[in-house]
Amino acid sequence: MAELSDIDNETVRGEIEEFLVDPAEIERFVNLFAAASLEMLEIAEAVIIGEHEDVDSLTQQALDNGTSALEIMDDGLIAGMGIVGIKFREDFIFVPEVLVCARAMKAGMAHIEPILSASGAMTQETVVMGTVKGDLHDIGKNLCIMMLRGAGLTVIDLGVDTAPEDFVNAVKETEAVVIGMSALLTTTMPNMERTIEVFRDVGLRSEVGIMVGGAPVTEEYAISIGADAYGKDAMACVEAAKGLAATQHSKSAT
Repeated sequence: MAELSDIDNETVRGEIEEFLVDPAEIERFVNLFAAASLEMLEIAEAVIIGEHEDVDSLTQQALDNGTSALEIMDDGLIAGMGIVGIKFREDFIFVPEVLVCARAMKAGMAHIEPILSASGAMTQETVVMGTVKGDLHDIGKNLCIMMLRGAGLTVIDLGVDTAPEDFVNAVKETEAVVIGMSALLTTTMPNMERTIEVFRDVGLRSEVGIMVGGAPVTEEYAISIGADAYGKDAMACVEAAKGLAATQHSKSAT
């Protein structure tokens, strides 16, 4: 395992030291950033502090220097936004700060997306995302969507107050293999289970991987309602979606 001191960027080190508590998350980000180049660390730093002009110029500079679009996306943009997602989840920052950081990440993705699209890297499986029925909160969901799209996944955003039937119809129309449900209220969490039940009722449960997340949602709750994965934060959402897509793809191939 790499050490915090192995990360050659003071700001990134400080962010990990000050805001990350979970040992597994600390290990993941320390290993990620310790292996990253100075250029990627600078991009991640600019995303974390929300400097969109710096992200724009640093991304273009990295591309000009021959760094691959995938490396910039994974080790710079998404890695930096991963720290932002954790800070938001733990209430260290709030919606305005997240939006500033999101703008910074988008500045970099404006350079990256055309390259990935042309190479075919943006044509992966489709994910349907929505906040469940009765819940109008969407900032966490929107952060996950941005990260999912940044990771090359096609995302259908159903918005807020999404009925179980809307999730089902979206899967039928798009042939999505993953759906993600978000809830910020304990009173709307039961609608996650209702949605899963509707997928069973229409005979589509085995055709789609289901992940859930949101502030009051826990891994234990996800298991209890029959979800396939739990997204603790935006970065975990991306990992869960990719894993579920791979599982569904392998099932369809057999």
